[in-house]
Amino acid sequence: MTAPTDTPKTSFAELGVRDEIVRALAETGKEHAFAIQELTLPLALAGDDLIGQARTGMGKTLAFGVPLLHRIASDGSRPLNGTPRALVVVPTRELCLQVYNDLELAAKYLRADDVEGREDRKFTVTSIYGGRPYEPQIEALQKGVDVVVGTPGRLLDLAQQGHLQLGSLSVLVLDEADEMLDLGFLPDIERILRLTPDDRQSMLFSATMPGPIITLARTFMNQPTHIRAESAQSSQTHDTTEQFVYRAHALDKVEMVSRILQAEGRGATMIFTRTKRTAQKVADELAERGFKVGAVHGDLGQIAREKALKAFRTGDVDVLVATDVAARGIDIDDITHVINYQIPEDEQSYVHRIGRTGRAGKTGIAVTLVDWDELPRWSMIDKALGLDTPEPAETYSSSPHLYSELNIPAEATGSIAAPRKPRTRPEGERVERTERSERPARTRSRRRTRGGEPSTGHPEKSDAATAPENESANDSESAETAPAKRRRRRRPRKTSAPAAAE
Repeated sequence: MTAPTDTPKTSFAELGVRDEIVRALAETGKEHAFAIQELTLPLALAGDDLIGQARTGMGKTLAFGVPLLHRIASDGSRPLNGTPRALVVVPTRELCLQVYNDLELAAKYLRADDVEGREDRKFTVTSIYGGRPYEPQIEALQKGVDVVVGTPGRLLDLAQQGHLQLGSLSVLVLDEADEMLDLGFLPDIERILRLTPDDRQSMLFSATMPGPIITLARTFMNQPTHIRAESAQSSQTHDTTEQFVYRAHALDKVEMVSRILQAEGRGATMIFTRTKRTAQKVADELAERGFKVGAVHGDLGQIAREKALKAFRTGDVDVLVATDVAARGIDIDDITHVINYQIPEDEQSYVHRIGRTGRAGKTGIAVTLVDWDELPRWSMIDKALGLDTPEPAETYSSSPHLYSELNIPAEATGSIAAPRKPRTRPEGERVERTERSERPARTRSRRRTRGGEPSTGHPEKSDAATAPENESANDSESAETAPAKRRRRRRPRKTSAPAAAE
């Protein structure tokens, strides 16, 4: 089943979603369903298994989140007793927090007593992921939760320890399944699936569908319907994202990025690197140039990563440098630019990267900088995606076409930092430093005189004129020859012996 990716027209209320959920979504500005949501909701609300495939940024989270909340809040046959009724498995910590936040907002007005009619308890959603202490997560599970969003490793740990009960699940969702495959989570996913009941509803969502994911779907799903929210001939990359590719020298990339960040209309921007070290290096250099920048990569602790993401979402920083793993957890609709500082490993990673912009019907710009040694890999990506740019134009930070194509002002430089002002000091300190700076010059002037007479300035007499002024005037030998000091040391030893004899 396919559908074009046009602007949303059908409202959530028209699709039969509960009033509480419709109200919560309307408060966040979401009243109409996108293509993937419009196709998914009728089947998901009916309890069917399905595979949802759509490009990044097309609304997959609500495509499974809305029917998930609706079903477990409306199913009177299984009361909400604090045992998890729905589980969403995601590949990364950042995506875990994003999905958790979206579901919590959508469930804002749901209550557990809607089902049982007895309990007056708020509908609860919790997040379970690594990098955080176990105790608060275990405590949340013991208090009772209705929906769990988590990463495979921590979910499996808590399930094996007996803290996470999966035997009462009504709905199971695998989000970004292809990324979980790439990160090696497939064995953990299979173990988690064996802990869930057979009569659950299963939904799998992904931007791409490699062979192992299709095999997994056939194994644990019951006659799923495959939904594609785009035409079969549609490109994998966003039609709303304008793409530019430049061949750039490694030593000039930061200069180029600095100028791109000054482009007209540039808003929130993501910069992608392949390595953690490069991500931090680029972030540090851009910060020194005056840009408001944060970083998200594996060498940072979880608290630091969450802090950087929060600052990016709230606008405290408008540039975020990230590695590919972090790309899946950032779901912000108003990112205007994506810059590939280093090209990704394959075409799927490229699709996910540039999918950070041009979201929710908005337009965006993706800029890829290809180093000379990256050309073979880029040719493979270009061919796989049909971008028709196998040999990007050689470009530098001073290239006129860079400025014109990306709308960079002609006066833009490699830095926006204000020039440093000299540190002001009290007037007395300034005078003292002036006197100290002049003192060596007067010393050199005195050393160029002898006996109070000015030096003639002749080169042949300059050596003699360098004698220290604290020596006595009758030491003429010391002023005539360089080894004078050695003879002065020897002379007393020669004259002292006869004197002793006398």
